[in-house]
Amino acid sequence: MKRILIIEDDTDINNMTAEFLREKGCIAEQAFSGTEGRLLWQMKEFDLLLLDLMLPGLPGGELLRQIRAASRIPVIVLTAKNSLDDKVELLGGGADDYLTKPFELEELWVRILVQLRHRGNAGGEKELTFKDWTIDPQARILTAGGKAVDLTAHELGIVELLMRHPKKVFTRQEIYEAVWQQDAFIEDKTINVHVSNIRAKLRSAGAGDYISTVWGIGFKLTE
Repeated sequence: MKRILIIEDDTDINNMTAEFLREKGCIAEQAFSGTEGRLLWQMKEFDLLLLDLMLPGLPGGELLRQIRAASRIPVIVLTAKNSLDDKVELLGGGADDYLTKPFELEELWVRILVQLRHRGNAGGEKELTFKDWTIDPQARILTAGGKAVDLTAHELGIVELLMRHPKKVFTRQEIYEAVWQQDAFIEDKTINVHVSNIRAKLRSAGAGDYISTVWGIGFKLTE
């Protein structure tokens, strides 16, 4: 599951982008100033940054210079500037790509996938496997028994979480917090329904179902 940091002071753009990325199965963290963005980048591991230039606190251009001095993490700049000179300056200053505001979220997603693919080809995250299950981290597809299984972002998030920790028993609340990125209380049936849907899709694909119910606790993978 890819972790992306959005550093954007426009609340509407930031929230809209974060919600879109979560629907795509990513972990989206949000910062609304350059100072906050730098703190989060220093404290946590991210796969990609979305960076606005006109930020309160620490300007985006200065933050980009600081990031590039320490890391090769992909950075896509979100900018209102659209002249050729501005674009050349951005790329020369360390940005991997840029997108001019206003932008379409689907175009942003394509650009994100390109950068993540480049990073993967450079030695980044490899395929995740468990028995005859495989998740392609770039394409966000589960292959089970050699067949692609059409899962929603949340369903894929649940499978990926279990595959990353095959010996751990996850409570329903832990699954919800990790996949939905929220800590609000939920009814058990929310996770139960998603797991039931995953099992049904695996059966339809003729694939093995390795998700075990641990009664009174939650779910884990069958070793």
